[in-house]
Amino acid sequence: MIKLKNITKKYGETPIIDNVSLDIPKGQVIAFIGANGAGKSTLISIISRTLSKNSGEVYIDDKELSKWNNNELSKKISILKQSNNLNIRLTVKELVSFGRFPYSKGKLTKEDKQHINDAIKYMGIEDLQDRYLDELSGGQRQMAFISMIIAQDTEYVFLDEPLNNLDMHHCVKIMKNIKRLSREKNKTIIIVIHDINFVSLYADYIIAMKNGQIVKNSKKDEIIKEPVLKEIYGMDIKVKNIDGENICLYYS
Repeated sequence: MIKLKNITKKYGETPIIDNVSLDIPKGQVIAFIGANGAGKSTLISIISRTLSKNSGEVYIDDKELSKWNNNELSKKISILKQSNNLNIRLTVKELVSFGRFPYSKGKLTKEDKQHINDAIKYMGIEDLQDRYLDELSGGQRQMAFISMIIAQDTEYVFLDEPLNNLDMHHCVKIMKNIKRLSREKNKTIIIVIHDINFVSLYADYIIAMKNGQIVKNSKKDEIIKEPVLKEIYGMDIKVKNIDGENICLYYS
């Protein structure tokens, strides 16, 4: 389990994360939601040690984050950031192989190669594996980056807005595979996401943030309710049950 105790992050005198304490359950798809600037991406960057904090403690499986060796931590947690710009030309398979670096240090073993092939197959992009990333659509590239994270084979997976600027087809495919990954391989997947209906359909647990604080933190059925959503987003959102799923209507 991941535990946060009194996490604070400031830029100047302005708190971006304001004294946050939280327990993140294991083996589920956990969605961070909230308006832009709520602190979601900042908080998961702190948890994954890609951003420093001003104060507080992060525990991963009862071990404080600062006590983790970098290489061992990279076998425990992985993160896909919002921006994934590369300055070198790579094929999909070469990119996915980077996920094995904590294990192989660049010298791929037979086991590493099996993980790479399995990750590519898991995302259904075998037909793209020999193509260069700059030849692909945005959705195809994102599938390749998620394959890299799968190849890293960590217990905890952080995905920071992985659906940004993608078409519906790739959004649905990615979310279905994220859900499947959690179920089949018992991964804890923490995802920052803005589309509340993808959250309703694919998440198990929701952590809602507002102004750098946790305002709601519960199973999704306790969050996908009209009064709760209004508190989080400050707008009226109708919730309708369609074919057994709670769908949020917020366009009218």
